[in-house]
Amino acid sequence: MSELNSTSIARRASAVLTAGLISAVVLGAALGVVWWKLAPRVTVIVKSGETWPANYQPDEDLGADVAFGALALLAGLGLTIALIYMRREHLLSTLASSVLSGFVGALLMWFVGTRLGSVDIAGLSGTEEVTVTAPLQLTLPAMIMIWPLTAAVVISIVAAADWFSAARKRNQADDTFSI
Repeated sequence: MSELNSTSIARRASAVLTAGLISAVVLGAALGVVWWKLAPRVTVIVKSGETWPANYQPDEDLGADVAFGALALLAGLGLTIALIYMRREHLLSTLASSVLSGFVGALLMWFVGTRLGSVDIAGLSGTEEVTVTAPLQLTLPAMIMIWPLTAAVVISIVAAADWFSAARKRNQADDTFSI
C-alpha cells in the first residue's frame, strides 16, 4: 500500500513539474516578445567601428530592466498561484516546480527578447555616421532572478498561512477539550 502511495505522490509531483515547465516555456517565449515590444532602447551613433550613445540618458537602460522585472514579477505570481491551485497539498513539489520554471521562463524571456531586439552594429561600421537603436539587453542581469524569487516568496507565504491555520485549529481543539 505504501508503494502505491509513494508512486502516486511521485506522479503528482512530476505532473506539477511538467505543467510548470510547459507553462514557463510558453509564457517565457510570449513575454520575451512583449518585453522586446515594450522596452525602451538607447539610441547610439555608429561611425568607423566606434559606438557611442546619442543624447544618452540612463533611463532607457533602466526602463528595459524595469519592464523585464515587471513582466517577470507578474509571470512569477500568476504561474505560481496556478501551480499552487493545482497541487496545494504538495507545497514542496510546487516550490521546486515554480522555482525551476521561473529560471527556465526568465532565461527564455531574456533569450527571445534579446534575439528579437538584436542589431548588427558591426555591419553598420562604415565611414559615415549612422544613428540606430542599440540592441535590447539587460544591464542588471540579476533581473532574471525576479521570477524564481517571486515564486519562492509566494510559496513561503502560502506555507506560512497553512501553518498558522493548522496551529489555530490545534489551539481551538485544545481549548474545546480543556473546558
